[in-house]
Amino acid sequence: MARSTARPVVTLRSTAGTGVTYVTRKNRLNDADRLVLRKYDHVLGRHVDFREQR
Repeated sequence: MARSTARPVVTLRSTAGTGVTYVTRKNRLNDADRLVLRKYDHVLGRHVDFREQR
């Protein structure tokens, strides 16, 4: 069974410029614009915003 195109895999990159990334899925029907999540950046040792990279 193929995966749905409504939930693509997206890469989240740290806004702090450390190069840390997370990989997740998002629902394109509910969140059409770029996803922004506050996650832990292990290089800085604190939580920062991670934005969807296209």
